[in-house]
Amino acid sequence: MREALIQIRSDSEAVFNEALHRATRAMRTGEPSEPVAVFTFSSLAQLLTVINPKRWELIEHLQKLGPSSIRGLARSIDRDVKRVHEDVSLLAEWAIIEHEDGKICIPYDVIHANFDLRAA
Repeated sequence: MREALIQIRSDSEAVFNEALHRATRAMRTGEPSEPVAVFTFSSLAQLLTVINPKRWELIEHLQKLGPSSIRGLARSIDRDVKRVHEDVSLLAEWAIIEHEDGKICIPYDVIHANFDLRAA
């Protein structure tokens, strides 16, 4: 099962150390690190520049739908093909969406979203 984690973390040194630890453990054991992919954003504002509500809806729908053409995805969520193509292109740059056999898909079985809001 392929998993992804989306998180907001402002402590970049700790994030780097955790990623290094996961990679080192994976190299030693030969087992993939869990989760397979980690998308770390420094703030909610940064996260929302990549995954806004329309893109989140697109991700959810595509994960349920399975591999699809961009046109088919746009039709199924009743959105303009050009706008869906723009969103898919951006999400593909971040590796949240992949191209596979001429179709697009979400390469993760589960996507965790994790962030905390703490008092000073």
